[in-house]
Amino acid sequence: MKRRAFVTDTLARHKSLEKRLEDLGQLAEMADEEEDAAMEEELSAELATLAAQIRKAEMAAMLSGEHDADNAIVEIHPGAGGTESQDWGDILLRMYLRWAERRKFITQIVDLLPGDEAGIKSATFIVTGEYAYGYMKAEIGIHRLVRISPFDSAKRRHTSFCSVAVTPEITDDIEIDIKEDDLKIDTYRSSGAGGQHVNVTDSAIRITHLPSKIVVSCQNERSQYKNRSSAMKVLKGKLYALEEEKRLKKLEGLTGEKKGIQWGSQIRSYVLQPYQMVKDIRTRIEVGDVNRVLDGDLDAFIEGYLLKGPAKGGPAVEEEEDISS
Repeated sequence: MKRRAFVTDTLARHKSLEKRLEDLGQLAEMADEEEDAAMEEELSAELATLAAQIRKAEMAAMLSGEHDADNAIVEIHPGAGGTESQDWGDILLRMYLRWAERRKFITQIVDLLPGDEAGIKSATFIVTGEYAYGYMKAEIGIHRLVRISPFDSAKRRHTSFCSVAVTPEITDDIEIDIKEDDLKIDTYRSSGAGGQHVNVTDSAIRITHLPSKIVVSCQNERSQYKNRSSAMKVLKGKLYALEEEKRLKKLEGLTGEKKGIQWGSQIRSYVLQPYQMVKDIRTRIEVGDVNRVLDGDLDAFIEGYLLKGPAKGGPAVEEEEDISS
């Protein structure tokens, strides 16, 4: 029924756009014949509206994957570099939470491991909203930051990396076979900055799926039961993604294609020094207002990737910044 409703809505939208385009064609002919300036102005405004509607329809077409309409489970993992990379992870976390807020999505942090001095060692959160996974999958990959480090007394430039992983939140109507005997469940006390974030009981949950070696944890809720439920959601999403990865690798083996993301093959660079620029390596989209992007204004990059995909001619290769002092 969901699939039927989606197809019906898509067809209705396309028919409406075709009808509107036909009407504007007739209006254009009338404006040309009568040389009516007011009618031409009206036509220009209507064309701009139609262009926006067509772009929206294009986005809907790009978000027609099997799980694009589902909620998204997002994980952020800083790379090597200690406090510098952990601080970058915290900046990315805020960026995505602000982006979700802009789109009226609901976010829930299910696991957050603070850094030793600043930032985070890892974070997992769920984005709930229409097509959350469809949008957030554009962020999968390595994100690179170049800046003058606030943690370096010599004020040298540093490059930091963080990986972002996104999986769909698997709904109950999709069977994921998880045997209880395959799970190792540990409980522990939540960590945090103090106050309400620290529990006095062992309510945090860590689940290890023994066959796949996947480990998930949740410490956001006071209740051990709720933490276990959230952790199982994350585990289901990871197991589904693992099976999809195996399937794609099998197909790639049959077709002779080789794909993969290696550490350092960033999808996007955020440069704060010596100039300010955010550049998506896949689509070559650039934005000069770095602060606006870091405050959650990501739509240009996400929509650009979904509409265009990687730039033609293969993946773009970005010149490395000289980060010597």
